[in-house]
Amino acid sequence: MFETDSLDFLQHYWWCIIAILAALLVFFTFIQGGQTFLFQLGRKPLHKSLIVNVLGHKWELGFTTLVTFGGAFFASFPVFYACSFSGAYWAWILLLFCFVLQAVSYEYRSKPNNKLGSKTFDIFLFINGSLGVFLIGVIVGSMFTGAPFVVNRLQLTDVLDLTKTTGAVSGNLTAITSWRGPAHGLEALWDIQNILLGFTLVFLSRCLGLLFFINRIEDNELLVRSRSQLRLNAFLFVSLFLIFIGLLFCRDGFAVDKSTAEIFMEPYKYLHNFLQMPLVFILFLLGVLSVLYGLWLGAFSKVKRSGFWFAGGGAFLVVFTLFLILGFHQTAYYPSVFDLQSSLTIQNSSSNLYTLRVMSYVSLFIPLVIAYVAYVWYRLSKTHMNKEELERDDKENVDLY
Repeated sequence: MFETDSLDFLQHYWWCIIAILAALLVFFTFIQGGQTFLFQLGRKPLHKSLIVNVLGHKWELGFTTLVTFGGAFFASFPVFYACSFSGAYWAWILLLFCFVLQAVSYEYRSKPNNKLGSKTFDIFLFINGSLGVFLIGVIVGSMFTGAPFVVNRLQLTDVLDLTKTTGAVSGNLTAITSWRGPAHGLEALWDIQNILLGFTLVFLSRCLGLLFFINRIEDNELLVRSRSQLRLNAFLFVSLFLIFIGLLFCRDGFAVDKSTAEIFMEPYKYLHNFLQMPLVFILFLLGVLSVLYGLWLGAFSKVKRSGFWFAGGGAFLVVFTLFLILGFHQTAYYPSVFDLQSSLTIQNSSSNLYTLRVMSYVSLFIPLVIAYVAYVWYRLSKTHMNKEELERDDKENVDLY
């Protein structure tokens, strides 16, 4: 058993926090997925207004989660930040650009004297919903397949010794890493498994977006068309997901020798992690079943409209457990395909004991934040979105998107 104040415990604790934030980020991609239907389902001005406004009440949650995820990763595992954010910068810049487009679009789409026109901002929202989500999947996929970087372990030791005395993350972390790929992050697009995960996440977000419309919008025509679209997108998502999981379970993984900390390749590593952590495997299976049940409710049930919560909750469990097998059980969560021994684990890439301990005290406020988000969600979702709701907001001078 871990001692609750030990470095080993805190490293595992903060990886759980990272896994939770990653799962929340994927859950909130229903916003991006819904945006990709602006032109398919929003053929009438009324339908487009319903879609934009029902998503506009939630878009900040996904954006905030992305920022929090990046900040938590930097504070708890700064060496990953040094390797990926400074080396694979084109992938991250494109991702952040997609989310900037989203923020600008919701802010200015319906402003008076909009010189670009609402259609331009609708295109921006589509780019955010498709390319942005695809890039998230590709970047996460590279955490399973690897990236071309090198870590100078001797210099890293000096930097970590400095942080032990100062209690802060050193600003020289980027100097200990070097990226050996010519495309600076876009190399991830050359791996079929990364591309597969990117498209899997795109179609998952589209399914969640459609389920959200079914749950929140009251318009019979939009409801029928959403169910029809859901059947096709659910088929594509399930097919891609099964292929990805099959490839993941069959591939060699990056294992760590517990006694020497040497990194080596282990056949069926991620499948072994599931089997050696049965509780995590059970949560994964429950998540998969919950997603399938939610998709079935949305596509075929004409009475129940709660498929969004089953599918969204299941997606949360699936992503959470995938991150656990990525970082736990002596596994390199960010492997180097250029120099195997440069691969990052939660042990060799974390902040020092003091930093993790202080941040752990701060993390005790997370339940309060979650409670606040739940309260805001409840307040904004007390009524379903329909034509009458839009007209009421317009009369009361409530900002419409």
